[in-house]
Amino acid sequence: MASLALSVTPTSTSSSSCVLSRNPTPNFKTTHLNFASPRRIHAINPLLRSFHSLQSSSQHLIASPFSTSPAVTSSSSSSQTTELVLQRLVKEFKSLTEPVDRLKWVLRYATLLPPMPDSSRTESNRVMGCTARVWLDAELGQDGKMRFWADSDSDVSKGMCSCLIQLLDSAAPEQVMELKTEDLVELNVGLLGGERSRVNTWHNVLVSMQKKTRRLVAEKEGKAPTFEPFPSLLLTSDGIEAKGSFAEAQAKYLFPEESRVQELVKVLKEKKIGVSAHFYMDPEVQGVLTAAQKHWPHIYISDSLIMADAAVKMAKAGCQYITVLGVDFMSENVRAILDQAGFGE
Repeated sequence: MASLALSVTPTSTSSSSCVLSRNPTPNFKTTHLNFASPRRIHAINPLLRSFHSLQSSSQHLIASPFSTSPAVTSSSSSSQTTELVLQRLVKEFKSLTEPVDRLKWVLRYATLLPPMPDSSRTESNRVMGCTARVWLDAELGQDGKMRFWADSDSDVSKGMCSCLIQLLDSAAPEQVMELKTEDLVELNVGLLGGERSRVNTWHNVLVSMQKKTRRLVAEKEGKAPTFEPFPSLLLTSDGIEAKGSFAEAQAKYLFPEESRVQELVKVLKEKKIGVSAHFYMDPEVQGVLTAAQKHWPHIYISDSLIMADAAVKMAKAGCQYITVLGVDFMSENVRAILDQAGFGE
């Protein structure tokens, strides 16, 4: 029976091409896929699928979420690669002028994210502070490079994770630590949806990647890993002092920025907008909504099962628009129940 081999070779445009060969002894010396960790072997099938889907979907996207590179690269080479990938992502994003096209661009990258092993979808790998549920796992390879994989129940968040993995997978630990949220700001402008929420997702996932990198490097060097302060809220006569990122998020919920609250209330009243929000969201957003409820009663924060019922109540109360804060199926459910209740407009 003839054998079938896969070879990946670089081209003059710095993208990757896929060559299938029936030669039982093909020459793979030119380059090879750099899978330093056996835990990433599960990603090979999505790699093959991505070649097929990208040929027909967009000329701007790269053919694979994996880089083709020699097994050993210098730190400066890793730095240049990270910078080039970021420049390419920004160029792709800025070439799309319509918000809906930019959102589709993010969603297309979500399809390139390799599936995450079920064993990695644990509470300890949850990225806290994101509107949707996001999981992130990491590994420090024997070659000294970082490996990341992620997943989310939101396709938009999944696409953003995919972009970050494009940037930092196979990067040196110091390159992971050098990347700042500000470097990603151009990948957020003009996206449909809450811009602040998108910024939080970039920031929270990046910070989680850096925390895991720091811990893995410390373990490899035989040092005690540095931990965040135990989450705590210190009550003082002057207010609340937060210790740790989780406590800081709680403090934002308890004391939202008043100017944001008033700005939101003004818009909701002027346009008669009701808000049906899932209770699992960014603490800062939930804090602003909770404070705004005191000035505008048509804001409901609830479980997904009753979000649609809340929307119907708001429509009956005179709201002209309903904003749904949650994942895709929640807005679809609200739309269907509103139609059923006679609020098709």
